[in-house]
Amino acid sequence: MTDVAEYISRTAADLASRVEALPEASGRTLVAIAGPPGAGKSTLAAAVVSELVRRGHAAVLMPMDGFHLDDRLLEPRGLLPRKGSPETFDYGGFATALRRIRDGETVLLPVFDRTREIAIAGAEEIRPETRIVVVEGNYLVLDEDPWRQLAEFWDFSVFLREPMDELERRLVDRWLGYGFEPEAARTKALGNDIPNARRVNDNLGKVDLVLTP
Repeated sequence: MTDVAEYISRTAADLASRVEALPEASGRTLVAIAGPPGAGKSTLAAAVVSELVRRGHAAVLMPMDGFHLDDRLLEPRGLLPRKGSPETFDYGGFATALRRIRDGETVLLPVFDRTREIAIAGAEEIRPETRIVVVEGNYLVLDEDPWRQLAEFWDFSVFLREPMDELERRLVDRWLGYGFEPEAARTKALGNDIPNARRVNDNLGKVDLVLTP
């Protein structure tokens, strides 16, 4: 097992134990795992859910990426080059979904298909028996309006902080993995992802735990 895999496994076990120790909620328990692009939120959040399920909990993962606005809305607003920034998400729809999830309803969720750059409606379901929902995304603890209002939903929140040079390396590699040429991959990372990362790091709101490498 690599050092990275060991770190993820160890951290996921620790976070699962912290979630287990939370006071019992009247509705579902909502856990936020936030951080800048490239920080490893998706990997860690999935590992936490797997660990909770292994321990016998009815837990699921909910990425906020499904609430991306479609390119057909972003282009006329001049936001297409900034896709992935806070302004390019359906905050209202996301907050409404969290409220319904908290109340214990069955909730159908959109899922983002990165290969096609579109959100697919009704692609995932939060079922009645689900008691723990681990939400992952860039802006879950962002100290900007309206995002700071999400704090009311979180029973426990985690922020992943990584050095900017490491984020840059990972983000360039990510775009290379999507088939971009090296210069185009670097342009994508530095032109949008890194500004978003700085914005998240510089405007950190209320959070229960900050994880640093």
